[in-house]
Amino acid sequence: MVKKLLFSVYVLIIVVMAVATVIGNYTSLDYSIEHIFTSWWFCLLWAVGIIAGIIYFYKSRVRRLSLVMLHLSFVVILAGALITHLTSFSGQIHLRKGVFTEKYVDAKNVSHNLPFSIRLDKFNISYNKGMAAAMDYSTDFTIRQDGLSTRHTVSMNKIYNEHGIRLFQSSYDTDMHGSYIGINSDPYGIPVTYLGYILLFVSLLWMLVDPKGTFRRLMKSKAFQKVQILLLFFVLPSAAGAQATLSKKAASEFGKVLIVYNGRICPTETYAIDFTKKLYGKASYKDFNANQVLAGFLFFGKEWMTEPIIKIKSGELRKRLGVEEYISAMQLFGPQGYILGPFLADAQTKQDAMSRSVLETDDKMMMLMSLSRGDVLKMFPFPVKGYVNWYSPSDRLPAQMPADQQNYVRNILPITAQLANSGQDGEVAEVFAKMQKYQQKYGRGSMPSHAQIEAENIYNHVPFSTILFILNVFIGLVSIYFLVRNVHYRWFTVYMLFSWLVLTFTISLRWIINGSIPMSNGYETMLFMAWLIMLVSLLCSRRIPVMTTFGLLMSGLMLLVSHLGQMDPAITPHMPVLNSPLLSLHVSVIMTSFTLLSLTFITGIAYFITRRSSKDDIKRLNGQLTALSQLFLYPAVATLAIGIFIGAIWANVSWGTYWGWDPKETWSLITLMIYAIALHRQSVPFMRKPSNYHLFMIMAWLSILVTYFGVNYFMPGSMHSYA
Repeated sequence: MVKKLLFSVYVLIIVVMAVATVIGNYTSLDYSIEHIFTSWWFCLLWAVGIIAGIIYFYKSRVRRLSLVMLHLSFVVILAGALITHLTSFSGQIHLRKGVFTEKYVDAKNVSHNLPFSIRLDKFNISYNKGMAAAMDYSTDFTIRQDGLSTRHTVSMNKIYNEHGIRLFQSSYDTDMHGSYIGINSDPYGIPVTYLGYILLFVSLLWMLVDPKGTFRRLMKSKAFQKVQILLLFFVLPSAAGAQATLSKKAASEFGKVLIVYNGRICPTETYAIDFTKKLYGKASYKDFNANQVLAGFLFFGKEWMTEPIIKIKSGELRKRLGVEEYISAMQLFGPQGYILGPFLADAQTKQDAMSRSVLETDDKMMMLMSLSRGDVLKMFPFPVKGYVNWYSPSDRLPAQMPADQQNYVRNILPITAQLANSGQDGEVAEVFAKMQKYQQKYGRGSMPSHAQIEAENIYNHVPFSTILFILNVFIGLVSIYFLVRNVHYRWFTVYMLFSWLVLTFTISLRWIINGSIPMSNGYETMLFMAWLIMLVSLLCSRRIPVMTTFGLLMSGLMLLVSHLGQMDPAITPHMPVLNSPLLSLHVSVIMTSFTLLSLTFITGIAYFITRRSSKDDIKRLNGQLTALSQLFLYPAVATLAIGIFIGAIWANVSWGTYWGWDPKETWSLITLMIYAIALHRQSVPFMRKPSNYHLFMIMAWLSILVTYFGVNYFMPGSMHSYA
């Protein structure tokens, strides 16, 4: 009876949290927090679950200290959460420069008194070198209490604690004379919760090393020595009167000129590649590389506006417009004007494929218009009051810039167009070489280093991740044949080592280019997951040879996913809140967990593919897949829990609270709770049957898809939507 109650409450809590995130997406996060997550009945659910768990734990006569500590840590964490709910308060202080205030406003817009008065001295935005992209926000303020005044600063990832009240940077006024400081007071809940996190961390590690634990017994068994896997997976990349443009040599010089793009300074070639991919879907067009395509639109606009280079993805939109898959920019203008015009209003409110295609095509036209005006061509640096800004020919140039230099900025590209149209490519290349010298002279202090430029050149010219995903999937499939016959299989492990080194080099290039560890967006974390999968597979391949096939196929899948959907490979500066050392640790641990959980998914697929085989070897290995899956499951759940713990610390440092029921946080907890069920095979008889266990692991993987992709793309209000 107690076990049924415990299991029912446990599942109900998971369902409620999942539904609440959906409700919050259509209303607001504050609504979900107020009416669900902090409601009395939801707290009661947790309380009933804890009481039922304690009773069941006692009746089961659990004596192993590592398990006692592990489950006790959850009780302590929930106790800390309850204390936080009952005793903490939070709100926001609006400061204006030079004015003291003693009030803060809570989430219901009710004003409360502070135990001190606070005044804004200065609000600051620091920028990445030579760019408009913010690197950090900070507020200098004075606190006055009992006649004493002290000065302090808060910024992203740097909070200030005064009398048990934590102050952190929240927002600011557009006139730069006002700042919003978030406040949070939780002097009792935080230490209790952190104690629970510490117990959790220690007990999880203990669970993995406990000689009497299930994980160590699995490590000592021989059940997972060999496994056969059969996956049917293939990807075939689709195949797709030359116009006037620059020669490859002149276009190459054009690509070396620096430009401000995506909030950073990079070679124009980087912008040209993204420009061409957005228009055409590939990094080249016919016999022209990306530099030539961009130069063609810039210097030979009339000809290139009639070239069918714009890809229309939606078949329905093509049918409505009466056009082919690829059209020219001029085809978007008919006798009645802009032919997308009648579709734009509806497309703004709908989410269907045709509406998305309308908006994407309109974005392509806006990109072409921006290029024709010169708005995007921020190629001309000039220092003003010690700060180097970069200007385009259409910008309002600073009064400090000499008249002849202003004339150069305004006219050098039109002059280059005249030279290009008269066929003087040699002179055009010389103009671009001189532009590079101009940038070096006036852009000092904002220019990327020589190593960064060289790294970006290599990265732009070799599509490492694309090549690897094709090779890894293909060679992984081929390896199955050699694995079954047990001949020359070790050479596939050698190839995987080579593939891992190439991916390491690729990730290192992105690190050098951006100056920070590349794990700040979906594309980069997919690369990191592929890297981890191959590393884990290499470490296990000697004892478990089939891990080579696992590693190749799964890393190929991760690299493929990085090329699909809304994954953006563009390299951009981090958001200010992401400039924290805890980010790298948090993402690394979480991605390690997702990697291992993905391997349990593949193991489940392999189980059902091989279960009906009549071959003795495959039948024997099919029976060993459950042990192999559990071998991945234990460290996966441990690293997921540790990753959530690190994320809570990061949130506490950055946002003043360790848990905010953000959709990504909530779904990470849901994922943890779902996979934790599979660890309790003794208490959940359903899990003892291998087919049930593997079916559960396959279905559980859906929670990872929601956590990793669903939150990002269908819950845009999440604070983690950048991840």
